[in-house]
Amino acid sequence: RHTDYAGKYAGMIVDDSNPVILKDMQEARVLFASEEIVHSYPHCWRCKKPIIFRATPQWFCSVESFKDEACAACDDVRWLPAWGIDRMKSMIRERNDWCISRQRRWGLPIPVFYCADCGKPVCTDETIEAVSALFAEKGSNAWFEMDAADILPRGFACPHCGKSTGFTKEEDTLDGWFDSGSTHFAAMKKDQGFWPATMYLEGLDQYRGWFQSSLLTAVGAFGEGAPFKECVTHGWTVDGEGKAMHKSLGNGIDPLEMAEKYGADALRFNLITGNSPGNDTRFYVEKCEAMRNFANKIWNASRYVLMNLKIDEPGLPAMEDLELEDKWVLSKLNTLVREVTANLDAYEIGVASSKVYDFIWDTYCDWFIELCKARLTGDDERSKVNAQNVLCYVLIETLKLLHPFMPFITEEIWQAIPHEGKFLISAEWPTYREEFAFGAEESSMQQIIEAITALRARRAEMNVPMSKKVNLTIAAAQPEVFAAGKAFFLRLAGAEDVKVCGMEAADAASGDDGLVEVTTHAARLFMPLAELVDFEKELARIAKEKENCLKQIAMFESKLSNEAFVSRAPEKVVSDQKEKLAKNQALLAQLIESEKRLKK
Repeated sequence: RHTDYAGKYAGMIVDDSNPVILKDMQEARVLFASEEIVHSYPHCWRCKKPIIFRATPQWFCSVESFKDEACAACDDVRWLPAWGIDRMKSMIRERNDWCISRQRRWGLPIPVFYCADCGKPVCTDETIEAVSALFAEKGSNAWFEMDAADILPRGFACPHCGKSTGFTKEEDTLDGWFDSGSTHFAAMKKDQGFWPATMYLEGLDQYRGWFQSSLLTAVGAFGEGAPFKECVTHGWTVDGEGKAMHKSLGNGIDPLEMAEKYGADALRFNLITGNSPGNDTRFYVEKCEAMRNFANKIWNASRYVLMNLKIDEPGLPAMEDLELEDKWVLSKLNTLVREVTANLDAYEIGVASSKVYDFIWDTYCDWFIELCKARLTGDDERSKVNAQNVLCYVLIETLKLLHPFMPFITEEIWQAIPHEGKFLISAEWPTYREEFAFGAEESSMQQIIEAITALRARRAEMNVPMSKKVNLTIAAAQPEVFAAGKAFFLRLAGAEDVKVCGMEAADAASGDDGLVEVTTHAARLFMPLAELVDFEKELARIAKEKENCLKQIAMFESKLSNEAFVSRAPEKVVSDQKEKLAKNQALLAQLIESEKRLKK
């Protein structure tokens, strides 16, 4: 409705007043033209109704006089991502004066009085001190609850006209950004006794909001530079298609529901992995399930270690007592500590979490525990205790690295194993140790692992179970490396006997059709084909699989040659059919090649 400023139209609803105003303008012969047009017009994002603009007096803060100083202050800040400095400087240079007043029923008041005699605004050191003392005692709501006379010092006179008949208070409130942009005064300078902050962290929209308002209030009031040493920007969590989550779109997720179903740690790790400063994170429910599986992997591995622990205190054996696999995992852990620490210092949280994930899943769970099992169940007590110590040490250090990302499960496990201190969160962060840089041993063990992995893959391709033992010949440029790992091939690669020789023996063996060759960058490995495969059974299996594969190919080719299907079916459906055809064609080629090898 129009207020008293509208004269004869006061009290009328805006839409109702429009035809009346047009009629009055026509009668006064001041209307040039009138017509209805369709155009873009701002609407309230909540109630969806057109916004009615009202011109009222406002308070402004000029920034023109210190724009150069504000831009210069940006040069002393570390911006992540690096493009943040250019974005901030351009927004400062292009901005107009800052309107700091708002016509709202809540917020921090603008501490200005108006003289009842001359009508001029009053804001002096004396009035500010009075308001500050009042707020310190009763809070900012006192401004709205008390009269001006009760706030101002007794006998206060207007600095403009010298009279003290009476005063009224400003009814506008401060812009929220001016309010939040001033928090560094109270939160740091006054309460904490330090300034500036180490880091400000917020979303992409805060270059025009909190980041900028804090910078401007600091430079304008102190002239000492930005109120933060680092400014880090994060993106938004969006749906799987990259769209913003909204209730109206129905594409939002309930974090509490996700935490209840998959666990808070899995939800956190889902949002962290793949994240980088300034970029949005796509949310997939399936990823939550994968992260829950990761948590289960950690839990089960820790339970196995606990079941085999007989030690009371964590520690490491003497250097001379460390086995090859011990030095390998310690060297890998050492590198992980250095890289993850560097990533976190650079706020590369997604990269850091991915490295911890890979180490736990592949290095620790899939390999190191397996490599230690023979020692844990063996008769050599010294080797058994050493294995327990290394397993426990690596687990503890890894839990420390994972703790910022998955705090609940890591604390639970840490409390169950031998440890020092009360809580994991207060434990000392791991540091890189030069004495754990076992470069040669790490390389040797890695060569053995790659060879075992390649052997397992070839056996899987040929459908040969690990229980079927074979005689293995390894030809390598460094035969001593593989000779030291014979026990691992016997236990983890399905070998019955292992013969290691120099690379010169490989050429003679490679021409033998009765041998299956597996190659890595460091070795050539040979297994007798007759020991791996029952030729008749394998040929029968391949023939049956070929028959099924040919049927699948014929079906997909029939569909894709049908013009009606290709033109009418959705593009994704057609694409899926082409992909399935290609996979079956590749499988058929593989089966034919396998069949040829067996028939030689």
